[in-house]
Amino acid sequence: MTKSPKKSTAPAEKPASVEKSNGAGRRIQTRKSGVHGRGVYAVVDLAEGETLIEYVGEVITWDEALRRHPHDPTDPNHTFYFHIDEEHVIDAKFGGNSARWINHSCAPNCEAEVDEGRVFIRAQRNIQASEELFYDYGLVIDEPYTPKLKAEYPCWCGAKKCRGTLLAPKRAGKASKLG
Repeated sequence: MTKSPKKSTAPAEKPASVEKSNGAGRRIQTRKSGVHGRGVYAVVDLAEGETLIEYVGEVITWDEALRRHPHDPTDPNHTFYFHIDEEHVIDAKFGGNSARWINHSCAPNCEAEVDEGRVFIRAQRNIQASEELFYDYGLVIDEPYTPKLKAEYPCWCGAKKCRGTLLAPKRAGKASKLG
């Protein structure tokens, strides 16, 4: 399954290196998460609206993504795919960076936005040093959301209003485009 980004309405800020701060050292780092597997953490305070990292990897077609799926047969619903458009997906298993380790939360502090085929992770609010970064994966599956299907994509975020699943909420019979 793929992560579904929000479409950008503003021009993307494209710093030379969104993982480093003016050569002064790393702004984010990957380490063990208390939520799930690995996670990405702020090393310094990060400002609301700041571009933190670009989600990179090999850009492939959906047909190729389906051919490659699953990355891990023992955990078939865990991938590093990120939806770009109806024809393309980023596979961060190949050429990916630490953005692939940002975990999901139903109460995220970041958001993902697509701008001209590139995906940028931005702070939705001020983030303090040592906080884990999260965005809402908003997974979209074109089939009815049964309890069994929701259970295949469990959420472990622990937010007060946790949906219990990584799947995007359905609205009026259609999945929303949360990012």
